[in-house]
Amino acid sequence: MKEKEILSQTEIDALLTALSSGKAKVEDLKDTEKKVSYKIYNFRRPDKFSKEQLRTLSTLHDNFARLLSSFISAYLRFNCNVRVASVEQFTFDDFIRSIPIPTILNVFSAKPCKGLAIMETNPQFLFPVIDLMFGGSGEMPSHVRDLTEIEMSVVRQFNIQILEYLKLAWTDVFNIEPQLEAIEANPHLYQVVSPAEIVAVITLTTVVGTTRGLINICFPYLMLEPVLSQISTYYTFSQSTEATEEINNNIHYWLGEAEVELNVVLGEATIMVKDFLTLAKGDVLTLDRKTDQELDLYIGDQLKFKVQAGFLKRNLAVQVNALY
Repeated sequence: MKEKEILSQTEIDALLTALSSGKAKVEDLKDTEKKVSYKIYNFRRPDKFSKEQLRTLSTLHDNFARLLSSFISAYLRFNCNVRVASVEQFTFDDFIRSIPIPTILNVFSAKPCKGLAIMETNPQFLFPVIDLMFGGSGEMPSHVRDLTEIEMSVVRQFNIQILEYLKLAWTDVFNIEPQLEAIEANPHLYQVVSPAEIVAVITLTTVVGTTRGLINICFPYLMLEPVLSQISTYYTFSQSTEATEEINNNIHYWLGEAEVELNVVLGEATIMVKDFLTLAKGDVLTLDRKTDQELDLYIGDQLKFKVQAGFLKRNLAVQVNALY
């Protein structure tokens, strides 16, 4: 049979007769079929993000999780750990259905990317944070409730700061300006894209004290499509090449611009309180060092060098003689 040839009813009857009489075998018919390679494709939920792109998003937000852990721990003065748990793609409808009620849905823009994204901070993460902000011990309440207006105001400011660290995590790859556009407690009341639109969902696990929670960041494909190739190229290049001479020069330059505090200790002296109270201009204190003895030079609070006092032109100066 030729490819795509359609059999008539007479030919079908003749073929069935040949099979039943044994003149033709099923194996012979199979040999005539053309093998076609294919893969299963779900048209209801098509995959738009490649595995490589999802891995890239995971790497990018690993940095965000580290920055967020440091920020929250310092902000609350309480141990907090944030990690990337998974990066997957869903339809927007599936994502919304997976979110508990009540929760806090932060809708934000990320210019120059077009459209809106969502950051969901669930109650298991927020309630311990709120409790710590108001002087508590970071306990999770016995039952989940809606936030009060005061709590909502505090959470809004807190989540704005979280978005600032999202911006910082993206800086090396692509400059975005996250801006909180709306905050909602019921996820079913806010649709940023059509229900069938594919989204990338980055799930971060949070541990505040002993309470585990989640932060979900939802990026629509249409929003990330213009920058996905740039992000993938950045991480592929950075992981496969060594630092160039230009990068090394930049590092040395910026290290050279860093300010450090230097302190030279001339010596120490112990006097009585009554003598200290009567000190006046022109009085002389005897230190515990000789004039030709080396002095101590501290960087910050660490003793690093032994130095000799002297002059540079008309300024007091020290000359480094040895490492400590």
